[in-house]
Amino acid sequence: MTENNDKRAFKPKKAYKNLEFLNSKDARTIRMLAEYLYPKTQLEKEGVQNTIVIFGSARAPSPEELETSTEERGRLAKYYNYTRELTAKLSKWAKALEENEQTYVVCSGGGPGIMMAANRGAHDENAKNIAFTISLPNENIPNPYATPDLNFEFHYFFTRKFWFSYLAKALIVMPGGFGTLDELFEILTLIQTGKINRKLPIVLFGKDYWQKLINFDVLVEFGTINKKDLDLFFLTSSVDDACEFITSSLTNK
Repeated sequence: MTENNDKRAFKPKKAYKNLEFLNSKDARTIRMLAEYLYPKTQLEKEGVQNTIVIFGSARAPSPEELETSTEERGRLAKYYNYTRELTAKLSKWAKALEENEQTYVVCSGGGPGIMMAANRGAHDENAKNIAFTISLPNENIPNPYATPDLNFEFHYFFTRKFWFSYLAKALIVMPGGFGTLDELFEILTLIQTGKINRKLPIVLFGKDYWQKLINFDVLVEFGTINKKDLDLFFLTSSVDDACEFITSSLTNK
């Protein structure tokens, strides 16, 4: 009798409360869906409909880190400052728009370097800003400048990329490595193939970097892209020119 009572005392866990199951291989699609639905809920709650996305190196040192940085990383320091200045200008512009116009929110990858500089510039103007972080071994540091309710951490790169592109109305690409190049070329591919069919102004910032890194004219020369594809982005090293290009593009949509 006692044995039967013990068996009846067992209460099974509901599937959606079972962490062992939710972290299992079989529940992967649930986790993917969560990384779509949770940001959607939060972004709607905060009234975010349009973003200005900034990509760039996680290795760019802030002014506070410059003294302890390597010479190679030190070359990126100016782009940290440019990013902060540019996102401050864009945030100030966005906040000054009339209520019946669209508003734009700065969005970064949430990590250190250029990403944190982007959030920092918006924070300087007391503007909402978004951080789409990704769990990585060497970049999981707190971002004190991101709006808390708009600070997300992703496990899957593809869900993070979806949210980068889905609400983006403009894109700024600072110097960066493999991750930055991956993100840039995926967006360019989506535009070229019509998967993104809205106007999306793109700034490649830092002529001294981009012109050394990629010879886009070679792609035209070999016929792998059309010459008109070079019009998909604007190359500059000026914060004012970048700001003017984006704001005028968004104002004259």
